[in-house]
Amino acid sequence: MTESINNAPGAAAAGDGVWELRLYVAGHTARSVAALANLKKLCEEHLAGKYRIEVIDLLVNPQLAADDQIVAIPTLVRTLPEPLRKIIGDLSDTERVLVGLQLRPRTK
Repeated sequence: MTESINNAPGAAAAGDGVWELRLYVAGHTARSVAALANLKKLCEEHLAGKYRIEVIDLLVNPQLAADDQIVAIPTLVRTLPEPLRKIIGDLSDTERVLVGLQLRPRTK
């Protein structure tokens, strides 16, 4: 199963400032469900109207893991804006996710 969540109405291309995010999961485990819920909440708070989420279930499409070199799940991959960034885990540590996605600078 691959699910797409498009919250970027009218955006023709990623050049329009749209963030493209890919969340790799394995079925509907508690960690997978939590990761998606945390990602949706984070995106609504920090990227409202400027993001697309593609959820890839590796139980259904395991061959897709090779494309982004996925070695652990859940894994979030930011494909746009460049550079590519990866965050592993259920995304519950909001500060870590914001820094990892480069939405917030790292604090000392």
